[in-house]
Amino acid sequence: MALNSKIYVDKSGLISYTNSVLKTEQRFVCVSRPRRFGKSMAANMLTAYYEKDIDSSEMFQGLSISQDDMFKKHLNKYNVIFLNIQTFLSRTHDIMKLRSMIEKSLLRDLMKVYPDIDYLDQSDLISSLMDIYGETSDPFIFIIDEWDCIFRENREDAKGQKIYLDFIRNLLKDQSYVALAYMTGILPIKKYGSHSALNMFDEFSMTNPGPLAAFTGFTEWEVRVLCEQYKMDFFEIQRWYDGYCFGGDTHIYSPRSVVSAMLTGNYDNFWNKTETFEALRNYIVMNYKGLKDTVVNLLAGGRKTVNTNTFSNDMTTFQSADDVLTLLVHLGYLGYDFISREVFIPNSEISSEFCNAVESAGWDMVVKSIEQSKKILAATWNMDSETVAMGLSESHMETSILAYNDENALSCVISLAYYSAREYYQCIREFPSGKGYADIVFLPRQNHLDKPGMIVELKWNHSSESAISQIKERRYAKSLENYSGKLLLVGINYSTKTKVHECVIEEYYKEP
Repeated sequence: MALNSKIYVDKSGLISYTNSVLKTEQRFVCVSRPRRFGKSMAANMLTAYYEKDIDSSEMFQGLSISQDDMFKKHLNKYNVIFLNIQTFLSRTHDIMKLRSMIEKSLLRDLMKVYPDIDYLDQSDLISSLMDIYGETSDPFIFIIDEWDCIFRENREDAKGQKIYLDFIRNLLKDQSYVALAYMTGILPIKKYGSHSALNMFDEFSMTNPGPLAAFTGFTEWEVRVLCEQYKMDFFEIQRWYDGYCFGGDTHIYSPRSVVSAMLTGNYDNFWNKTETFEALRNYIVMNYKGLKDTVVNLLAGGRKTVNTNTFSNDMTTFQSADDVLTLLVHLGYLGYDFISREVFIPNSEISSEFCNAVESAGWDMVVKSIEQSKKILAATWNMDSETVAMGLSESHMETSILAYNDENALSCVISLAYYSAREYYQCIREFPSGKGYADIVFLPRQNHLDKPGMIVELKWNHSSESAISQIKERRYAKSLENYSGKLLLVGINYSTKTKVHECVIEEYYKEP
């Protein structure tokens, strides 16, 4: 069905990796990523490739894996046990019943395929698998989809979770009949204290996808090909769905959203078609120190360093704001830069989800600040510095939840006040120049080159004129190597004595 779909992006290169770890100590692979990121499709693909009761050679012809030297060696050579845990859970709603149904289902299949084995105990799944392997030397490949649904749906059932983990561990760990175990889920493997019950698995997650980064979602090259095929504006697709950054030049796009955009011809928020913003709201309103300020800063385009190592890999055990933010990374609501260890809102689609969640959470002041950002942007274009200053003061009042006591807080408020500019600009905070950093730079997107670029410099207890002078003296405009044309130089100062924002706007033309 995946191959017959209107859009199919070839991710068969994943098979090269799984082939490389077959029958090795690294044969236990756990891949966690958000909903809509193609986990089940990958699991189905691996099943089709390895399952020995079918001939899928034609299915893989023309895909990248068919050019691999190891392609034919492992094609349709193994018994595959495929388990979608979500299916079993939805039918049983109980961990013990789930375990019993899995065991009965597998034992029935095993007895049909291997009726002549001298079984020690035909009611014992593990013993039967060992007996089959002992007599035939036929190894098994386990593909377990939605392995973590227990921890998402039975969040408070700690006893049942432990029973389930013990079942998976006993079934797989140190068992010679396992040629490969490939598990998919949203959450990384559950931790108990500093240990994991499934510590034999190598984990590939949204915080560290390792060599599987290119298979986490759509790559930029794959998206460019689709945009050309469906006559879509790549830069708009990039603004809406890019942003899952794994360090270096690896940019990953949300697959489900990209496909939906291509098939509908619309740039829209498709995230909320499969998950409601209430889930996000419930996490951002948690009472952990610094969480609310961080969410506002992220909405303003900021980043936050996060320690992901304390996260317990479930949806109930939180010790700090960092744990909540780490969960949001695994759910796809935040991007994570593995090199800088920072989280951020990845794109316009997720940003709109945060706006919905903030509004639902009753953060009316922040919502109002975002709404009036269009007025501030229009006033900036018109070089109406007085209206801009008044708008900034109002925005400051709306975001008074922030500790407004330094230039960093000022930068956050200003970025939020220019929230609507993201539709037209790439917004860069702390833009590097030859002599320091410009506070905020707005570079027009490819499809909005009629808009002027903007350099915004902030001052705290100085003057807006001195901000303009700094832009000129440090030649920030010269650092915009790939930009030429009209620039607006915006100097903003906040006085702690008068509690007033000041603004000066000058026009500048940058030669090519």
